[in-house]
Amino acid sequence: MTKKKVICSGSIRKAALPYLEGKVDLKLWQQHGRIPAETWKEWLQDADAIYSAGNIRVNEELLAQAPKLRVIAQASVGYDNFDLAACRAHNVLVGNTPGVLVNAVADLAYGLLIDTARGIVRGHKHVEGGLWGARKALGLGTDLYGKTLGIVGLGDIGQAIARRAEVSGMQVIYHNRHRKLNDTALHARYVGFDELLATADFIAVAVTLNPSTKGLFNRDAFAKMKDGVRFVNISRGKVVDTDALYDALKSGKVAAAGLDVTDPEPLPGDHPLLALPNLTVTPHIASATAETRDAMAVVTAQNILAALAGEDMPSRVK
Repeated sequence: MTKKKVICSGSIRKAALPYLEGKVDLKLWQQHGRIPAETWKEWLQDADAIYSAGNIRVNEELLAQAPKLRVIAQASVGYDNFDLAACRAHNVLVGNTPGVLVNAVADLAYGLLIDTARGIVRGHKHVEGGLWGARKALGLGTDLYGKTLGIVGLGDIGQAIARRAEVSGMQVIYHNRHRKLNDTALHARYVGFDELLATADFIAVAVTLNPSTKGLFNRDAFAKMKDGVRFVNISRGKVVDTDALYDALKSGKVAAAGLDVTDPEPLPGDHPLLALPNLTVTPHIASATAETRDAMAVVTAQNILAALAGEDMPSRVK
């Protein structure tokens, strides 16, 4: 029996290979640089599945070139690079990996929260510049203990952030599309969006990107925040109006911010944001631990195999 063809425009982590090798005809682009457009177009023509590392845009143009395609599985929780309506129109299933990266992402979010409170990266740069003796110029940080953390988006990642914050003695409030039934167990209190903005000493953003969250943190939202708030975003860059954040940081309305995602992304090295001393940016690495990336790769492979076998996918986007 002919094996189903699975293509990937990059490499796949070794942890996933035993799940795929011998079971499917696997094509990987392992040469330096991006796969040439003509090569990718050729591969699409007889592909049954795509293993996506998040570096492709799935739209009508791509789907029209892949008449045999049955499933695209992506090694990420986000899928804003997918046109889901087009996928449904072409009867192509979509898979992602939401559960396995929760703790890694929450850890980074918590690390950024601590950095906004204590200026760890800023302190390192101070020492690097030979200014150890002038550390008074750094000013004083603030405690996490006793402060209020407002979490916008209390999904799995938001809940994991809440658990970490509670250990630090923070009070947790949250805003979500719907109140969570387990918020009492999390010691988290549901509030309206405006109340969260006005009340929180720290704000952590963990929403998905959709039409209702795009640009959610705009000038109006920053104006409603407490003076000196600390702000962390590990969701998607387009949730935040970059110019509005810049002005809020520049004026001190936002005392410090930590971003793992930006708009634009990647953020150019000469972007005005990067000249601000009260901002820390990491290059979208929240899930970048060896254990998490291995688990994401395995779930992606399992999603592909299940879909090709006509079985329920471990994690399907509907």
